[in-house]
Amino acid sequence: MTTTTAAIVESPGAGFTLSDVVLDKPAHDEVLVRLVAAGLCHTDLGAAAGAFPFPLPGILGHEGAGVVESVGADVDSVRPGDRVLLSFTSCGTCADCRDGHPAYCATWLPSNLIGGRRADGTATVTRGGEPVGAHFFGQSSFARHALVDERSVVKVADDAPLDLLAPLGCGVQTGAGAVWNVLTPRPGATLLVTGAGAVGLSAVMAARLTPATRVIAVDRVASRLELATEVGATDTINTEDTDLTEALAALTGGRGVDGVVETTGAVPVLKAGIAALAQRGTAVIVGAPAFGTEVGVDVNHMIPGRTVTGVTLGDSETRTLIPVLADLVTSGRFPIDRMIRHYDFADIQQAADDVHGGRTIKPVLRF
Repeated sequence: MTTTTAAIVESPGAGFTLSDVVLDKPAHDEVLVRLVAAGLCHTDLGAAAGAFPFPLPGILGHEGAGVVESVGADVDSVRPGDRVLLSFTSCGTCADCRDGHPAYCATWLPSNLIGGRRADGTATVTRGGEPVGAHFFGQSSFARHALVDERSVVKVADDAPLDLLAPLGCGVQTGAGAVWNVLTPRPGATLLVTGAGAVGLSAVMAARLTPATRVIAVDRVASRLELATEVGATDTINTEDTDLTEALAALTGGRGVDGVVETTGAVPVLKAGIAALAQRGTAVIVGAPAFGTEVGVDVNHMIPGRTVTGVTLGDSETRTLIPVLADLVTSGRFPIDRMIRHYDFADIQQAADDVHGGRTIKPVLRF
């Protein structure tokens, strides 16, 4: 058993407060990690607000980075002292996992987003003898220590800057994977990225490292569009004062775009992106609106080879993609430092407030 301090959300909308909790001993396939840093993501904020049926009181956090303290009996991918990044978990045995697509694991929802416990129903964290919702994305990393599924753990170099690399576990790999794994742009392609938050900016950075020659970033905040230009966008559209459809038609000469990464979750923006697709173009849906949201499409518009597809976590195989991203970040070729602001762990609620207020793009907590 390990006693540690965690940021607890007591009830939907209650915010984060620090509390002492007790972690169970690592199961045969689990790893005890001492956190060094953790990114704060919109998915954490959605769960904290009650948008998902994650059990509260609970511990969120799914972009952890830290040092392994102990491992379960069957763990062989890491050992105590290893520096690791934490990402989503998966079963490893279903058809999609075996096919290299663990983000579409048959057990993804209960194991990552809504279960709050191990697959066998046992609790990983208690407080005062009572179970606390945890095991969020196989980790619940808003705590000084986390009990983590082995399949959530990715080993990195001994000198890896963990407080810079923490966001690779979700937001960054989502944006990058949407471009590299799904769109796979051909030489000369034009890509559209709607939303210049952490995921959208990651998509822009990823697009810059492809043969695409035009990358159009869309947002309503001028400072974010300026940053998008600095990290790889060739064109920007500020929808605060510009009609998106008209601007896209003007920029592309009416041809349209070859690929779209939609991160806003706003239906009008998604519809504009679909309408702007060139023949054989693909729109990738990353941003999630409210459950039950529907979007109509013109069927005849789709027949000339246009595609609309959803993507989870960039359709990434974490132990393949995350080390590559870590190398690109540390070498300066993927400058996520430009969108990161660091906070002390005790200031997690301030970090959340700053995201809601648009003052921070990607908060990273330091422990």
